[in-house]
Amino acid sequence: MSLYRNSAWFVKGVTEFTRTAYLSAAKQFVEKDLEVSMAGRSFMITGANSGIGKATAMAVAKKGATIHMVCRSKDKAEEARADIVKETGNKEVYVHILDLSETKKVWEFAESFKRKYKALNVLINNAGSIMSQRDVNAEGLEKSFATNVLGVYILTKSLIPLLEKSADPRVISVSSGGMLVQKLRTGNLQSERGRYDGTMVYAQHKRQQVVMTEQLAKAHTNIHFSVMHPGWVDTPAVANAMPDFHRSMKDSLRTPEQGADTVVWLSVSEAATTNPSGRFYQVCRPACYFGCSDPQSSSTETPGQLVALMLCLQKEEEEEEEERGGEEEEFKKNSRRRRRRRRGIKRKYTCSKCHYFSFYFKRHATDHDG
Repeated sequence: MSLYRNSAWFVKGVTEFTRTAYLSAAKQFVEKDLEVSMAGRSFMITGANSGIGKATAMAVAKKGATIHMVCRSKDKAEEARADIVKETGNKEVYVHILDLSETKKVWEFAESFKRKYKALNVLINNAGSIMSQRDVNAEGLEKSFATNVLGVYILTKSLIPLLEKSADPRVISVSSGGMLVQKLRTGNLQSERGRYDGTMVYAQHKRQQVVMTEQLAKAHTNIHFSVMHPGWVDTPAVANAMPDFHRSMKDSLRTPEQGADTVVWLSVSEAATTNPSGRFYQVCRPACYFGCSDPQSSSTETPGQLVALMLCLQKEEEEEEEERGGEEEEFKKNSRRRRRRRRGIKRKYTCSKCHYFSFYFKRHATDHDG
């Protein structure tokens, strides 16, 4: 990540992703949205043995739901199950052992689950993987991609027939703020080219999850799809994958329960399904990001919009490069113009893609769309 992107992402994170930001947003939560019984409803949660997954399982188990914990480690899963049963008194908690990076086994698991169970009301794609170095699974697929994208896709698509037969079906995927500094790239899905940066590969996969959610929502209109960002959360995965970040930001990180709050709201509340399917959420409300389907979904402007500005400029650069047709002089002219824009200019900037992001510059410039 460049210094510019890193700085912009950090500014947005401090203003929107920390514990303080959560506590501020929580003042607007509607408590009645969560005052519901989930008795008779079935939930599948991947990565449910720790962090956000376990906190989600605990919360919905307290509401009487049947929980299917899909985990890679049997010992950790059984330990987490015991904690959930003890805390909630709900014994309808089941453990399924599955490594999401083994995509054939993901399909086999989903087919077996459909044969054994008659209903699945909510699927929560929470499990994720950040690799320190590139590695492949038994099928020759890069493990991070197999876990974060392909495994999620196979599990979701395979379970759609069961979801569609169930009442009020929902699919929620847990994304990451890192995806805000990634544009969608489909030309290097296996991370075979260039230097392997596990954190950036993970961020790209989370961008792919957001796009995948939008496309699934369009294809399967009987199911309510959503994707959410939990903020910066103190979880074992963050501590292990990003130790320096975890150490420096530990006092500002959200608890797993705070990180899971939006997942729980999306999975149990009636209010969540009044919003269109395929949306992106933060702190229990729709949030806009570059490429989102509803550009009017957020009305609060923050310094974090630098991230959105950067992404909009990236998109504009790509479109302009296509129009240049290889003319070197025109390329230099456009490059100078873009540099001037980045330095900034004293007029209101409104993105034609999002319509709500704005930022005041120091000097005059041409319109964004012209």
